[in-house]
Amino acid sequence: MKPGEGAVRRFRRGASILPSLFTTGNLFLGFWAIIRTINGQYAEAAPLLLGAMVLDMLDGRIARLTGTASEFGGELDSLADVISFGVAPALLVYRWGFGSLPRYGWLVAFLFLMCGTFRLARFNVQRSAVDGRYFVGLPIPAAAAPIAAVVWFLEKPLEDRTHGTLALVSVMALAFLMVSTLRYQSFKNVDLRRRRNYTNLLGIAIMLGVIALHPEAVMLAIASLYALSGPVAYVISLVTRRRGDPPPVVAASEAH
Repeated sequence: MKPGEGAVRRFRRGASILPSLFTTGNLFLGFWAIIRTINGQYAEAAPLLLGAMVLDMLDGRIARLTGTASEFGGELDSLADVISFGVAPALLVYRWGFGSLPRYGWLVAFLFLMCGTFRLARFNVQRSAVDGRYFVGLPIPAAAAPIAAVVWFLEKPLEDRTHGTLALVSVMALAFLMVSTLRYQSFKNVDLRRRRNYTNLLGIAIMLGVIALHPEAVMLAIASLYALSGPVAYVISLVTRRRGDPPPVVAASEAH
């Protein structure tokens, strides 16, 4: 064995645990959010889901940075996501927003959970067959984010039937976006190891400062814009494609 090889192996064995620890943290926050929701602490449950989303983003990046990605880690991540971003937000929005529509509310909450589970299953099957720069369909954490952000922003449960209906339609839209074929940026091509210039660092610092001042409003804006980015990009691509079509060929007899 060459000098230093033992230390490298020990480092790799230790690093291989890190992604699973972040995934376990994601699962823990999702379960804690469920407990908070059952206890009627909706404003406390919502930030836990957003925290779980941060851990979910970090576990995959850490696995890629350390070269410790594995099939086990991928399956564990999907199972944790079903709890944190499927069951937890479905229960949260049902208890918080569908009190005036209980008959339809539980069906829409289940629809969200079902579509999220289908979305994860499709992702696992197509993981190596799609362009890594994009997600096919809205990822389940990104679908849970608007629900958590709205609850965190408004805090008080919805009692008006009109507001409940609006929440019902919004959750249905998120569910169908998950199983759609719309493309969403994955941001996996962002290289965290590359040196950043001072302009980028200043931009990141400003963004973190704004989030610290108004976390509820900023998270709601980010979550909503990302969810809408898929349909907007699709409409733009349709318009661009139509403008780029060549003019129809006119026969000589028709030209006179």
